[in-house]
Amino acid sequence: MKALTYHGPGRRTWGEVPDAAVRDPEDAVVRVDAVTICGTDLHILKGDVPAVADGRVLGHEAVGTVVEAGPGVRTVKVGDRVLVSCISACGRCAYCRAASYGQCTGGGGWILGHLVDGTQAEHVRTPFADNSLHRLPEGVTDENALLLADILPTSYEVGVHNGRIGPGDSVVVVGAGPIGLAAIITARLYSPSRIIAVDLATSRLDAAKRMGADTVLTVAEATPEAVRALSPDGLGVDVAIEAVGVPDSFELCTRVVRPGGRVANVGVHGEPAVLHLEDLWIRDVTITTGLVDTHSTPLLLDMLAAGRLDVSGLVTHRFGLDEMQEAYDVFADAGSNGALKVALFRT
Repeated sequence: MKALTYHGPGRRTWGEVPDAAVRDPEDAVVRVDAVTICGTDLHILKGDVPAVADGRVLGHEAVGTVVEAGPGVRTVKVGDRVLVSCISACGRCAYCRAASYGQCTGGGGWILGHLVDGTQAEHVRTPFADNSLHRLPEGVTDENALLLADILPTSYEVGVHNGRIGPGDSVVVVGAGPIGLAAIITARLYSPSRIIAVDLATSRLDAAKRMGADTVLTVAEATPEAVRALSPDGLGVDVAIEAVGVPDSFELCTRVVRPGGRVANVGVHGEPAVLHLEDLWIRDVTITTGLVDTHSTPLLLDMLAAGRLDVSGLVTHRFGLDEMQEAYDVFADAGSNGALKVALFRT
């Protein structure tokens, strides 16, 4: 089969690899019908994730059809249309039993495209299929479902949920890429009084406005003083969501949050960021980090099927599966072409 493989920082190849196959009784093999590229894949290609081995098939998000199931698989069967979650879960360890699937110690967690071969291929082996695949409701398109493999649950759980957004809260989302936009979409479910979006690119700020941001600011405009001034009393926002993964964006979040507020870090960081405890220690600020657990995926799927979750507009560029290299080039150059999410489909 063909797949996109990693060969060290800056090097990737689309070519032939061994076919995906069932190795363990709880495995399933899924034919990939739709797949996407994540910002984390770009971090891998920059060398930010050294655990990724040479030759690894990248990717951790897909929608597809089960073509083979091991003898221990009970909840999905051959022919089922499924969402391949970015997180695999053994279902038995202490973390899985607490629904902290991202921290699975039984061989799961974020393994696809990281520790085992991933989804940017014609087929993918999915460990722990019972807990790591979600059957898709009728009427949910491949493209819309694809957005629930990672960015929607990540933004919801690590950003909105960890940030404890509630009715009337003021919120700033620093970074209006796909993750930041998904944070805006899911934050709106809780009726905040104001959502502020910050980004370098005007195209992404325009998208943030379309998806529910009340105020948009360029990075140059988003001084700490300017952001704090947008809160009702000028003390700062209730919740700051970091959705970039660079030191400046994290530090901005800590400087615009009000006393007693929350900073929810979602971005993947490849270098150290300064934590200004000399300022923060006295302000009762809560800072959270996290890897998505995907415990919210069934809920989000139900909302999507019911028409209560609008993800239209997040996919801006579409390709055939064999156009993987071009799709990577477009996604990596989002600043000049306005790309948000790219989707690749079996043709």
